[in-house]
Parts: sequence; C-alpha cells; structure tokens
Amino acid sequence: MRLRIDLAYDGTEFRGWAIQPGLRTVQGVLEGALGTILRLDPPPQLVCAGRTDAGVHARAQTVHVDLDTHPGVLERRLRRYLPDDIRIKSVTVAPEGFDARFAATERRYVYRMTDHPAGPDPLARRMIVAHPKPLTVDLMNEAAEHLLGEHDFAAFCKQREGATTIRTLKALRTIRGGETIATTVRADAFCHSMVRALMGCLVAVGERRFPPELAAEVLASRARDGRIKVMPPHGLVLEEVVYPPDADLAARVVESRRRRDE
Repeated sequence: MRLRIDLAYDGTEFRGWAIQPGLRTVQGVLEGALGTILRLDPPPQLVCAGRTDAGVHARAQTVHVDLDTHPGVLERRLRRYLPDDIRIKSVTVAPEGFDARFAATERRYVYRMTDHPAGPDPLARRMIVAHPKPLTVDLMNEAAEHLLGEHDFAAFCKQREGATTIRTLKALRTIRGGETIATTVRADAFCHSMVRALMGCLVAVGERRFPPELAAEVLASRARDGRIKVMPPHGLVLEEVVYPPDADLAARVVESRRRRDE
C-alpha cells in the first residue's frame, strides 16, 4: 500500500533532505523513525517531491512510502516520536498512480530577505536573509522576465551526471512588504541549487551592479558565471507542491519521466 505523507520542517539543523552518512538529514530522521516505530530493518525508503539543500526549509513537502500499516495510527505515532523541527501534517492512502516526485506538476518556493540596515526581525532570523545593500525590486523583476519559460538552466544549476537541466520557469516575482523582500519562484521542477542561483542573479541586478539583461546573458551562456552568487539557504522555503487530479496521475508520471532534452 502506498502512503502519502505531508510534512513541514525547519531546515536549520538539517544537512538537507537526502540521506548522507553521519549527517542529520530530514530523510534520515524520518526513515529512522519509521524503522523504529514499525520495527523494520532496514527502514523503508521515502521518495520526496523535491530534495531541499542544507538549511532550506519546507512548509509543504510531500513524500510517498510503500507500507502495509494503518495511516491514521502511523500519523499519530510519528507525531509523538519525531523531533520538534519536523511536523507531520497528514498521512493518507495515496491514490492509484501517485508518485510524490514524478506526479508533481509544480513546485513553489519563496525566498525571503531584508535590506533593512538593522537586519531581520530576530524572531524570524532563521528564515530571512540579511542583505547588506539596498535592493531595487523593479529591476529584479525586469531581470526575471528574461528567465521565464522553458530553458536550459545549466548556468544556474549544480549539474549532476546524466540529469537534464531543462526546466519550465512559470513565475519569478519579487515584492517588498514592509521590511521583507519576498521572491516567489514556480516551476515544473528545479535543479540542484537553482533557486538560490536565480536569486543571486536578481540580487546582482537589484544592487544596480548590472543591468537586467544580465539574466539573459547568463542563461544563454549555459555556464556558471562568477558574477552570480548563490544566495544563503535559510531564506528559502518550499511552500507548495501541486499535483493533478487523481485520474491524471499516471499520465503525469509518464510525462515527467520522459527526458526533456531528447
């Protein structure tokens, strides 16, 4: 039986989602909890909607796991067992064809920072990056226009052998609300470190060091650019994962597995 687990976590004390020997990761803690609770050795393996980097947070991560157990009982036991920086929102029986990774049609992240001279609100410092220079939001949005649509984002990704860097960027929009500058990023999927590299490009333009056309120039180069800084991880939050109606799940999985660069 396939179960869907929806959860949130504060990524501050984690070395990212994926298991790494000797390091505390979200996947490692959650799989360890499942192994202990269900007395399974080795513990069951989880598949997530999107692997977050070290220090990145999630308000709406989704995973699936194949287990023969009652979802409601497992939900209650996980909530009692897990540490405070992981929150289990729900455990449910997944519909036919569900795959947490390949069935997703969209991931939405928000990156938050402040250019206030005093830095972020100390109560929110784990989720808001302090930026030392004033930022012009309008210029950041001008730069973002050059990045929307389907492109090869190799210049903004830490490449992995055999993995495509072609993605469809659906939204990249920055707004200023009081002291906080928030950038919403939506795409069908993301490469490793892609959002933080995109933010580095927007910030370079927002500081008025480069014109908005920098974004198009870097994108076209398909190579990492020394002018683009990868922004700190703690400002980034996975806010939403979108799935199609249940009847369309299987078709979406097939579509997602097809290499977009063939």
